Amino acid sequence: MSELSIPAYDIATLVRSITVDIDAPASVVWNVLVDLPNYHTWNPFCIAAESTLKLGAPVEMTLKNYAGTDGTFTNTEYVCAFVPERLLSWELLATADTPNAARRDQIIERVAESRCRYYSTDAFLGEISHEIMAENGSWVKRAFDDTAVALKSRSEAIFAEYRRGSIPKEVSR
Repeated sequence: MSELSIPAYDIATLVRSITVDIDAPASVVWNVLVDLPNYHTWNPFCIAAESTLKLGAPVEMTLKNYAGTDGTFTNTEYVCAFVPERLLSWELLATADTPNAARRDQIIERVAESRCRYYSTDAFLGEISHEIMAENGSWVKRAFDDTAVALKSRSEAIFAEYRRGSIPKEVSR
């Protein structure tokens, strides 16, 4: 994946999900990732998302609170990479009010025609990134791991339906 434009991060402030092998083409996984209106049907962490997914566009998210309390919270990040069937990234930009930043990269690696691999990373950036990692790293990892497992399940179910002839080919691409 070296040809993808993913910056090098400080490993001490990087959260990486588990890697899941998915028995579905990268195109199916990609379509699930970019189908933001349906996140509520499969994504246990990001239960709602809205964006055009154009570079620089906001991604308005409602996230389940994995930090140990019930409820949800909102978060807005901005699309910074969009490579169909390979990479979807958004970032939290530093501002005068909030000098800390972060970047989430969701990576799909094609393994075979009907098989791929997925993982995601979240890099905490900024002056207090080590403290943010210490306070939030474990729950972010749990949320990203759960999302990876759910993405695998959703993608494989869609591809199985396509193979049975239950859904049109364009839905599974």
